[in-house]
Amino acid sequence: MSRLLPVRELMAVSADGSRIHVEVHGQDGAPAVVLAHGWTCNTRFWDAQIRDLAVDHRVIAYDQRGHGTSPEAGRGGYTTDALADDLEAVLAATLAPGEKAVLAGHSMGGMTIMSASRRAGLREHAAAVLLCSTGSSRLLAESLVLPMRPGAVRTRMTRAILGARAPLGPVTPVSRRILKYATMGAGSAPDRVDACARIVHACPRAARVAWGHVLADLDLEEGVRELRVPTAVIAGTDDRLTPPVLARALAAALPDCLGLTELTGMGHMTPVEAPEIVTAKIRELVTTYLPVRGTTDAEGVSGKEEVV
Repeated sequence: MSRLLPVRELMAVSADGSRIHVEVHGQDGAPAVVLAHGWTCNTRFWDAQIRDLAVDHRVIAYDQRGHGTSPEAGRGGYTTDALADDLEAVLAATLAPGEKAVLAGHSMGGMTIMSASRRAGLREHAAAVLLCSTGSSRLLAESLVLPMRPGAVRTRMTRAILGARAPLGPVTPVSRRILKYATMGAGSAPDRVDACARIVHACPRAARVAWGHVLADLDLEEGVRELRVPTAVIAGTDDRLTPPVLARALAAALPDCLGLTELTGMGHMTPVEAPEIVTAKIRELVTTYLPVRGTTDAEGVSGKEEVV
């Protein structure tokens, strides 16, 4: 299926001068949704959500720095604070002052939202949040990519994988099998595996390695405690990169958690593996937490969903 072309593209300028590629889909004035992709991905990762939501929403998707068509960052430009800076820049460039949106982040995109939880820009614009297949800390210790007993050896080897400098090369049957094992459920459809493989292999090596080092030492637990907006969490039961134990810890620590949805048999790439479920959750958050056009926030909010 061909990709839905954006109605507008722009470059948001982050705090350190980095330029962040942003796409806007849908119609001005429609409820706003902001999508932040994960490590080694780009805006194409959200194609299913964009295609569905753009019919009646304004969908804002952007390439994290060093990914897609966002240029690589300069020396010292790969930090969780930089992720927060970039998100604030995107929100400021695409939303009117005080305008609310639902924010959805997958993997490193979810970590971006956690990192920005205390930022004025997020608190101004975030009505609700969806965290997909992510965690706030202990990524190395909890990762199940290597079929080994937990412990120091597995942790060191996982760190080496995250920071590996070897080029990924072209997508091949072997590389697809490796990616499927590491990031997707066993029942994932071949076309979805291929789509993810092409996205991941397109990530520039320098950004992949730099962000891999950041993720290896991630600690955003304070950011989770400060994420004081209604937040839903989705995780795949077969996620090896950010296993469900991390999602359960998030759900327990979030000040305003709407519940954790665990998707049986799904891996790390939940927006691609289970697009209908992820899109439906975003729509639910929009309906519940974004005010109807022309009403006050209090009139537009109908309450929270029950914990799943």
